[in-house]
Amino acid sequence: MKNPKVEIKETKLLSDNWYILNRVTFDYQKENGVSEIHTREVYDRGNGAGILLYNSTKKTVILTRQFRLPTFLNGNKDGMMIEVCAGLLDKDNPETAIIRETEEETGYRISKVEKVFETYMSPGAVTEILYLFVGEYDESMKVSEGGGLDAEQENIEVLEFTFDQAYAMIESREITDAKTIMLLQHAKIKGLL
Repeated sequence: MKNPKVEIKETKLLSDNWYILNRVTFDYQKENGVSEIHTREVYDRGNGAGILLYNSTKKTVILTRQFRLPTFLNGNKDGMMIEVCAGLLDKDNPETAIIRETEEETGYRISKVEKVFETYMSPGAVTEILYLFVGEYDESMKVSEGGGLDAEQENIEVLEFTFDQAYAMIESREITDAKTIMLLQHAKIKGLL
């Protein structure tokens, strides 16, 4: 799909140190037919996936806690975030990627997931599409302690909360991650727990 009101004039690589940061110059035609030149910086880190693991019998969810530098730099005093399990697709399809990430981060080997959303989390600056899933877990699926990959410098703490505890953490601001809030609210609305 091409938007006839947009013409990309130049894309200049600013950084590819961690992910890709480009400066894009484009013409944008307004409703009155007049074109304007715009310049924006666009961060491309690839697409990702996240999952809310839930146990409908125990009425619990699995979340993770890890240090997130950008939040630390923008007011999160200790930089620690409580989140659903998530990661980049790394050239896999979203379902395969989230099953892989679930085992790496939480230690649970799941085989069935349900996609509930596709979302742009910060569409003004980041290209990423985030695929969000829910999936049931039980203790028989636990194959390791999780914690992430050493090679990726992940230091992930695996947490289990009752759904009511986790949902209350939105209001108490212990959970401030958008994907986690969306998935907990989805579970509440759909009555998963």
